[in-house]
Amino acid sequence: MRKYGIVLVEDHRILRDGVRALISEDDSFEVLGEADDGRAAVSLVGKLKPDLVLLDLSLPGFSGLETLREIHSRYPETKVLILTMHKGEEYYLEALEAGASGYILKDSSRVELLAAIRYVMSGKTYLSPEIQEGVVSVYLTGGKAAKSGGRWETLTHRERQILKLIAEGSTNKDMADYLKLSVKTVAKHRANLMRKLDMHNASSLTAYAVTRGLLER
Repeated sequence: MRKYGIVLVEDHRILRDGVRALISEDDSFEVLGEADDGRAAVSLVGKLKPDLVLLDLSLPGFSGLETLREIHSRYPETKVLILTMHKGEEYYLEALEAGASGYILKDSSRVELLAAIRYVMSGKTYLSPEIQEGVVSVYLTGGKAAKSGGRWETLTHRERQILKLIAEGSTNKDMADYLKLSVKTVAKHRANLMRKLDMHNASSLTAYAVTRGLLER
């Protein structure tokens, strides 16, 4: 059975030890390394090539969001799951826009953490229930992402199908096979969709799809 390699990025040693212990109980995962600051984390990801980075947002010096952007830019194949205490919309919206594959709170259970890792590794975006509610609230009450709400009407039926499939974790090839289209045509629909919504990664599209009721929250 293939093991997924994980790098932990957390500046508190006792928390890293706890998370490592929880993850190590599952044979599907292997902690490859740990870092206590952002710059060290980026270097470690380049060296170890993990499948997933479990990243705290509160880091000394090079912040968690800066670290996320750097990892996403340099190593787009590595997924990043945010593990944090921050529940504010200014954190989770920016993290999703920066390319996070998921956002889970530190008061979550071990079962939820492992489920979140599996969900992200399956190609989907995981949001803690409380964060899902926050994302929906932001859209409905005119927050940062609400401007996209009015753009829903500009999407074609096909673009809405593509949006739902992206949120479900489908690749361009998966969508092409399912919709009986060419990969090139799917890519064009996807580009049009992202342009119309002014969203530039699967995480932010998934969060938006939740607000439109395209998949269960």
